[in-house]
Amino acid sequence: IAGQVAGVQKMLAEDRYCVEVLTQIAAVRSSLDALGVELITRHLETCVVGHGTGTEHPCAKPMSKEQLLAEVRTTLAQFLK
Repeated sequence: IAGQVAGVQKMLAEDRYCVEVLTQIAAVRSSLDALGVELITRHLETCVVGHGTGTEHPCAKPMSKEQLLAEVRTTLAQFLK
């Protein structure tokens, strides 16, 4: 993703055609979305489903089921904006 962003910066510095830059920006956004889906999936697997089993991330806070659901709801809302 960092390489893609650097490529966009280079394209802008080279004053490349707008449509080419926009196409690359779309590719960056797609990569970020894919990364976000992977992170959400891992979070659900380890921190939500695995909550309280000792397999969750070391930074995971102890939460009730209601708090976990609220966190997932908030996280998805932010991610899907």
